[in-house]
Amino acid sequence: MRRLRAAAAVTTLAALAAAVAACGGGTPTGGGGGDSSPKTLTYWASNQGPDIEADKRTLEPELKKFEQQTGIKVELEVVPWADLLNRILAATTSGQGPDVLNIGNTWSASLQATGALLPWDQKNFDRIGGKDRFVESALGSAGAPGKDPAAVPLYSMSYALYYNKKAFKDAGIDKPPATWDELVADGKKLTKDGKWALGVEGSNLSENIHQVFVLAKQHGADFFDSSGKPAFTSDGAVAAVKQYVDFMAQDKIVAPGNAEYAQNQSLQDIATGKTAMIFWQTAATTLKAHGMSPGDWGVAPIPVASGAPGQGQNVNSMVAGINMAVFKNSDNLDGALKFVKFMTSDDEQKILNQTYGSIPPVKTAQEDPAFNTEDLAVLRDTLAKSAAPLPQVPAESQFETAVGTAVKELFADAAAGRPVTTESVRERLTKAQQQMPAQ
Repeated sequence: MRRLRAAAAVTTLAALAAAVAACGGGTPTGGGGGDSSPKTLTYWASNQGPDIEADKRTLEPELKKFEQQTGIKVELEVVPWADLLNRILAATTSGQGPDVLNIGNTWSASLQATGALLPWDQKNFDRIGGKDRFVESALGSAGAPGKDPAAVPLYSMSYALYYNKKAFKDAGIDKPPATWDELVADGKKLTKDGKWALGVEGSNLSENIHQVFVLAKQHGADFFDSSGKPAFTSDGAVAAVKQYVDFMAQDKIVAPGNAEYAQNQSLQDIATGKTAMIFWQTAATTLKAHGMSPGDWGVAPIPVASGAPGQGQNVNSMVAGINMAVFKNSDNLDGALKFVKFMTSDDEQKILNQTYGSIPPVKTAQEDPAFNTEDLAVLRDTLAKSAAPLPQVPAESQFETAVGTAVKELFADAAAGRPVTTESVRERLTKAQQQMPAQ
């Protein structure tokens, strides 16, 4: 998710069960779309651009096109990431949500478990041109395995290492690091004169999850076992969390103040030269908004121990992205399906993904030369070869909160000079696992 960077809310299975009951088992009941007119749709869009007003400037002309084509007016609300999951969960419980909404793809299975979202069976996919239009990896993050997807891919993203070329040149470093040992060694050269090597967002729970998920893969571990039960305290999971926090605690290449950073603060730091590197999803648009010009930054794969990204222990990104979902108690399901078809059409996919610096999950749109830039080539290659989806389990949103908070607390310890040890990491992860709902 990108933008996927905000903290996910803690929800219990009891709340999810209540949401299923509230949503009436899938028959349109009226009131769900917030507007009884069949010529009106409500749409909650996630914040993809530098700010909410930028998203409105991007989306409103496209929504006007849809209205001209169909006669259906779309009432837009751009919802900040800090509020989005809470807003969605409240809507699933009350039955008073929008007709169409964006969700972070990591939430797909959790929101699917509420029963509030329209399942994308073959009939519904056929209404928008067919399931086979979409890239397989993007569909893999659209709901629980073995079930019809709960959403349709809209924007695809992956993580990469973004670095400030001037900072590297000034430090005498001629290429980006490919291994973690290289990153730490380069980081020590870059950390001087009040500047730091690596930016993190220690208070951004989702960002914490994305990074430790990837590192756990590299340590041969998952945060859930094959039956979907939490496995937060395995040796590999503990080692992953410790490695991430140790960039601040032990390696001293992350500023202590980053422990308090939330959404997007590290992007500003790399643009101003305060830090030299960040791990980020499709950062180009926001870096430009912070004053950087193309050519000021470089993009490389996230390091792996071997230096050669791939599958298994060489995974270096989660499959990131934004999905589009429909509340199945919408008063205007026909209009909602038409709107999803419009937003996932080749033309709109090219326009929106170019604007946001993301990659179309629609195969034919992805073939456009506009998505073969140097930046996007790294992201596309990562998605195709070395990314893995976050666990598509009903408790995924609780996982983001519980483990994301554990990492946040460990960063706070590091910033305060308190020791971060294998034992203290395991203790925090044990506490996080105890907060998960019973299976």
